[in-house]
Amino acid sequence: MPSRAVDVVVFDLGGVILDLAGLRAFLDRHDLDLATFFARALGSGAHAEFERGALDTDAYVDAFLTEAGLDLEPAAFLAEFVDWPGDLLPGAADLVADVRAAGLVTATLSNTNAVHWSAPFCVTTVLPMFDRHFPSYQLGLAKPDPAIFRRVVDELGVAPGRVAFFDDNLVNAEAATSVGLRGHQVDGPEAVRAVLRSLDVLTGR
Repeated sequence: MPSRAVDVVVFDLGGVILDLAGLRAFLDRHDLDLATFFARALGSGAHAEFERGALDTDAYVDAFLTEAGLDLEPAAFLAEFVDWPGDLLPGAADLVADVRAAGLVTATLSNTNAVHWSAPFCVTTVLPMFDRHFPSYQLGLAKPDPAIFRRVVDELGVAPGRVAFFDDNLVNAEAATSVGLRGHQVDGPEAVRAVLRSLDVLTGR
């Protein structure tokens, strides 16, 4: 029987495991552009700094509201912010369970922050699904910095080529590939499943 192609499957959360309905609703409500938001979030804006752990919550809220030109009270913003991560995407729980049942280690690598990471839904539903977690704000690094992928591989104790990484943002998948991981841009659980089938990691449905 041929050996499997990978030993660890690492998942981004938003857009791969979780829907982003709350974020999209917030942006629509306040006439903000999704592409502009992600460009800042993956660059050097307030959101990026927050998810690197470089800002506390109060400093982040003030900086984000200024950067986005929003006339909101901090408490009102936080009431919306906590709901940015949405529910599990259809098929996400089954996918992760099937990967674990196949004998692979599962992990998350997410650009996230203390507010979202400690939310009850994340703590009680999302985190128990996986074996390992690498939240950006705890690492002091964030995607697409190649250093975060090197850090994850070091902590996992595996060769980069034995890790399959899935993200909905192409720049993050490319950054993972640049340091030797098997990086894939996907748009949800079924796309992940299709790739893992192609790697002979998963079979069946």
